[in-house]
Amino acid sequence: MSSTAPQADPAQLRAWLQAAARRDGSAFHALYEASSPRLYGLALRILGRRELAEEVLQESFVAIWHHASEYESALSAPMTWMTTIVRNRAFDVLRRTRHEGEDDAFDSRAMESLPDLSATPADLLQMSSEAKALADCMGALEEKHRQVVGMAFFHDLSHSDVAEKLTLPLGTVKTWIRRSLARLHSCLSERGAA
Repeated sequence: MSSTAPQADPAQLRAWLQAAARRDGSAFHALYEASSPRLYGLALRILGRRELAEEVLQESFVAIWHHASEYESALSAPMTWMTTIVRNRAFDVLRRTRHEGEDDAFDSRAMESLPDLSATPADLLQMSSEAKALADCMGALEEKHRQVVGMAFFHDLSHSDVAEKLTLPLGTVKTWIRRSLARLHSCLSERGAA
């Protein structure tokens, strides 16, 4: 991971994500090239093991490819959205590899690893304020709506998978997600975070 690599412009990342949603392989490759060093660094800081970080990065980019059409630019910056995917997958790996009795120390180490050391202070402040605004707006949703949005976007489950896990009709899950996204967009707009 080179510290001299230029930071990708959020507008360019957004354009590549939108093109990837249309299944443009070259745009997805460009997105990968521009963002993978930073995302790999995050996974490595959380997991502490190269092979696990590489696995998480690969799984995350598969998820990014499959869910690019679900990216909502009004809810988060492209790097924030992709960072959330990598972070969640890394935490899933941590949970799988966690030993009994190490929970508190392990969680503390994981939480300490969250800041992206390659981010500028302005990037960190923006990510922090966006995350707080999103958390506050998520907290305002009804519990069942918060649950389906969390499963779909923070755990990268398809709408069908969410419906199956919650034993709900697929149409209900889609409606709840659509309404919740509209509420989140409105809430974030009011806070100036959109």
